[in-house]
Amino acid sequence: MTSAVRELLDILDLEPLEHNLFRGRSPKTGWQRVFGGQVIGQALVAAQRTVDAERKVHSLHSYFMLGGDPKVPIIYEVDRIRDGGSFTTRRVVAIQHGHAIFSMSASFQRHENGLDFQIDMPDQPGPETLLNEKKMKEQFMHQAPEHVKKYWQRDRPIEMRATSFEHYISDKKLAAEQYVWIRATAEIPDDAPLQAAILAYASDMTLLDTSLFPHGRKVFDKDMQVASLDHSMWFHRPVNLNEWILFAQDSPSTSGARGLTRGSLFARDGTLIASVAQEGLIRVRDPGRARNA
Repeated sequence: MTSAVRELLDILDLEPLEHNLFRGRSPKTGWQRVFGGQVIGQALVAAQRTVDAERKVHSLHSYFMLGGDPKVPIIYEVDRIRDGGSFTTRRVVAIQHGHAIFSMSASFQRHENGLDFQIDMPDQPGPETLLNEKKMKEQFMHQAPEHVKKYWQRDRPIEMRATSFEHYISDKKLAAEQYVWIRATAEIPDDAPLQAAILAYASDMTLLDTSLFPHGRKVFDKDMQVASLDHSMWFHRPVNLNEWILFAQDSPSTSGARGLTRGSLFARDGTLIASVAQEGLIRVRDPGRARNA
């Protein structure tokens, strides 16, 4: 197991403090803020700890209210909203320095058979035909800004293989869509709640990038202020992050210094695993430098 995956599993193993109260920590990455996917994953774990094992998460809806401080623990308080005959509802609030920094509502359901349909997976190159992260770094990172290099040089629990790197190396205005293959960089236990939490963690990666494509901008541009504002996710079918998953994304709108991005996550065999929607802040710090799409 890689150190990055081991650390991810460790930070998702929350410490129980009291009935409905849990504590999580952040890895020492040098970031000024806690990665949003970490808070989503930890909040989902906190909710799962209060739900019968036979009920699996089918949806979550969350809001980011304050940037998390990676130097101090995060307290997760779970409110047991409802335990129904088929569905269970939980609300989770993440707290730091006495203030709520994040909130989530999550719904869980026991397995039921029923009508079954899904959209087709987009026709994209397979991950084995694409540059792995090591080769991508060798080919592109020498021309990247220093802060971008630092971001990519860290060991990562999730490997990403994009079908295109054009947005990293040019200011060209591109179509508002992106396709990225993702999987864990080491074996993850075959545990449905844990797999769902890690997929929630990974689902916050690259989404906001897509909303910047039509503007020829990058999340690393120094005049950009970029942050997740909300995040919703629907779990359709079982997750296995030990195998490649295609993260297909598109951004239907940017306005009001916000970008909306949608994502569909497909297993290698074309099975639609989950869907995601996120709106994020994409503010140009100096409006005079904004480039209209």
